[in-house]
Amino acid sequence: MKLFSSVNDVADINALAAEALKLKADPYAFQHLGKNKTLALVFLNPSLRTRMSTQKAALNLGMNVMVLNIDKEGWALELQDNVVMNGTTVEHIREAAGVMGQYADIIGLRSFPGLKNREEDYSEMIFNKFVKFCGKPVVSLESATRHPLQSLADLVTIEELKSRPRPKVVLTWAPHVKPLPQAVPNSFAEWMCKANVDFTIAHPAGYELSEEFTQGATITHNQQEALADADFVYVKNWSAYEPYGKMPAVTEDWLLKNDSLKDTNNAKVMHCLPVRRNLELSDEILDGPHSAVVHEAGNRVWAAQAVLKQMLEAM
Repeated sequence: MKLFSSVNDVADINALAAEALKLKADPYAFQHLGKNKTLALVFLNPSLRTRMSTQKAALNLGMNVMVLNIDKEGWALELQDNVVMNGTTVEHIREAAGVMGQYADIIGLRSFPGLKNREEDYSEMIFNKFVKFCGKPVVSLESATRHPLQSLADLVTIEELKSRPRPKVVLTWAPHVKPLPQAVPNSFAEWMCKANVDFTIAHPAGYELSEEFTQGATITHNQQEALADADFVYVKNWSAYEPYGKMPAVTEDWLLKNDSLKDTNNAKVMHCLPVRRNLELSDEILDGPHSAVVHEAGNRVWAAQAVLKQMLEAM
């Protein structure tokens, strides 16, 4: 594997999830693979779980790790070609990515969307230019449209905790105070549509995701209907795909509470974190027996380690 940017870069998602769980049982068995190899983690946006889990995964494999918060510590990047750089940008992405490729064997990149121009965001301009110019294997640490490391960790969690061979998984929209990207729900939907699960998406009218990511899913505007017999409930806010980045008015109560789960199959509740308590998810869910959010976050290490292991093996 030389690129991990979406589910489409993975030959067998079930095998990759199984490999992650094997690494969880024996984290240090492949330290020889990373000896004298360097991972560079490059962040254009904030991170907690992605940074720490991927760094831990690399260390488990014997790698050296460099972290650059380029939004705070680096030069302002120019992304457009054939421009006169007489404004606020100092370094072009061509040189920046190329130089990073000189220093690292594998590079991870995080870049959020602007939520202003859908065509620009969904073209993945920043991520794709970085891949083109760095010349090294690249792991997406979240891009404008996807968050594959999170989605792999979600699949690992479902495989680990499921109580029946083909569980019902529900992705449900949640309220928020500001418009959030579609990357996590896009990516989760994309992976679940390829997994051995019964997958349903519940959201208010006006919050449809791009059909590119939801082929094969059941889609409803009725949250309680969707939750019936669910084994896993994935809670996430996202802004509208059309009109892009907007927050259409919602009158129904979409905050998940214990009573919301009464018709589920004792469902585990998941969230990528960070979560705004009593806005996206209630205290009673997060602090109760249904919550799997911390367990899920822990699996971020093994998801990242499985991906890095395959990249190292391909060198």
